[in-house]
Amino acid sequence: MAFSTGGGSGPMADINVTPLVDVMLVLLIIFMITVPMLSHKIPIDLPQPTPPPLTPPPPPPEPIKLIVQANGQLYWNEEPVTEEALQAQLRVLGSKAKDQQPELDIKPDRNAKYQLVATVMADAKNAGMVKIGFVSSGE
Repeated sequence: MAFSTGGGSGPMADINVTPLVDVMLVLLIIFMITVPMLSHKIPIDLPQPTPPPLTPPPPPPEPIKLIVQANGQLYWNEEPVTEEALQAQLRVLGSKAKDQQPELDIKPDRNAKYQLVATVMADAKNAGMVKIGFVSSGE
């Protein structure tokens, strides 16, 4: 050990390691207590993956194109149809299961009255159709 002989008025260069050792011992005790708790196994019911279906689902049915012209004429897949016949066909399609229903693509003419298009949509909804969409004229 070296002692200084010069009056002791200068700064001390030694580090007090006692607080550091105290902190390290406290951390060591904390880790000694928590590590066994972390290795304790907790039983958990995890969801199991379902096996893939054996048969692929059937392809969706072809969509039905319903054209509403400006003069009030309705076309079901390019064939003219009256509103009563349209309602009957929609009821038949609406009675099918939701995944078996074809999509109803409504293509209104640019000059068609809104009331007529709204009536067609209401008829489709009341018949139980769930897949109703619009097709633009592309102009």
